[in-house]
Amino acid sequence: MTNHDMVTAYSHSAIAFFDFDGTITTKDTLAELLKFKVGRVKYYIGLVFLSPVLVLYKLGLLSNHNAKEIMLGYFLKGEPAAEFNALCREFAETRLPALFRKGALSEIRRHLQNNTQVVIVTASPENWVQPWCQQFNLECIATKLKVRNGRMTGKIAGQNCAGEEKVKLILKRYNLSYYTKIYAYGDTPGDLPMLSLATDSYYKPFKERAY
Repeated sequence: MTNHDMVTAYSHSAIAFFDFDGTITTKDTLAELLKFKVGRVKYYIGLVFLSPVLVLYKLGLLSNHNAKEIMLGYFLKGEPAAEFNALCREFAETRLPALFRKGALSEIRRHLQNNTQVVIVTASPENWVQPWCQQFNLECIATKLKVRNGRMTGKIAGQNCAGEEKVKLILKRYNLSYYTKIYAYGDTPGDLPMLSLATDSYYKPFKERAY
């Protein structure tokens, strides 16, 4: 933990960890970002091409990490990183708002009003989640994508931020003994390790449609 993180922790008595896709949003934002990038027709043509990969993943014969890299490689490999990041910022500003659950945003606002430290913890790449978090002074732990010579490689830097990796990254950044209240919100079995860290955990808490 850095000195900045320690100072931040001491200024809060509570911290809240939110999963992003499916918890705050109604749809998987990686899929929506790719549709935004290449168009719906090319996206679905790509899914047909990648269907053997998706079948292997559904059968449990291919890990989430490897399946995700294959998909990222198909759609992003060789893309100039600066152009991709600009597109991600545009996506965060123009498309993400339509995907949010009203109840999730209300809960985040409530935490912020109560001086709770709010952290988004997601398997989605930081390229579009971080810009959204910055708008509302939220902290972000997300999957990182590799860049080589200024271009996207389609590879993940380190591990996909899912399951136990969420816990590992949370504990690396935050000393939870500083907090009297720890909240966690998630919507899939992969979020259960993160929820187990909390004094107050919520599974699939937001049911309403996006607005």
